[in-house]
Amino acid sequence: MRGLLFLLAFLSGAAAAPAAPVEFHDTIAQRTLACTACHGREGRAGPDGYYPRIAGKPAGYLYNQLLHFREGRRHYGLMAGLLDTLSDNYLWEIAQHFASLDVPYPPPQPAAVAPELLQRGRTIAHQGEPERRIPACAACHGKALTGTLPNVPGLLGLPRDYLNAQLGAWRTGQRRAVSPDCMAEIARRLSPEDLSAVTAFLSSEAVPADPHPVAANAPAPAATRRRGRKAPPPVAPEPPPLRCGFAPPPVTGAAR
Repeated sequence: MRGLLFLLAFLSGAAAAPAAPVEFHDTIAQRTLACTACHGREGRAGPDGYYPRIAGKPAGYLYNQLLHFREGRRHYGLMAGLLDTLSDNYLWEIAQHFASLDVPYPPPQPAAVAPELLQRGRTIAHQGEPERRIPACAACHGKALTGTLPNVPGLLGLPRDYLNAQLGAWRTGQRRAVSPDCMAEIARRLSPEDLSAVTAFLSSEAVPADPHPVAANAPAPAATRRRGRKAPPPVAPEPPPLRCGFAPPPVTGAAR
């Protein structure tokens, strides 16, 4: 009995002992834990298909999306509340942090659609439909669809639900960008069948071995020089099919 009383007293004392204080590191990684609570560890994506991956996206793209939420061009109350009091410089610091993260992608999820619909999506993504003034996704998002620096995101490694929601939001005006809003214009040209096809293809396509966004203005490599001949100059990149509006990053250093 005496031993039992001693054990109870010991356990009561242990329970009453103060918890170890949480150690705070004033780093951008710790200050953005509010972001990763929804967007997943290191910004890899949330588990429900609606909180997209933000890790490794171009910094200019992430910065513009933060501005859109803060200024009402995109609508989600939680995001707007988090960003309402943050300065442009702090948003740019957050964008640069997540853009710098290089973490692996999960395997794609196969789309349960007919092969014909999947092929239609592939055609739109890589070739577009010029007769209907629908440019190829690859014309702006890069030939490998991994995005182009500094402002255009990759399209692979995203859930189909998220892609459907965003294209639908552009079609209905629920998602907007700085003028000229090229994605809103393209989304309105897509029929519901086009939209379904392209999201089925993009969500089921594997991310390439090099998943990083490419430089938007990088020229194509020149042809190999033959002996005794001058090497031809690099091929100039093709201009984008539409003008797209982007807010430039702030000039000054980070301020909170």
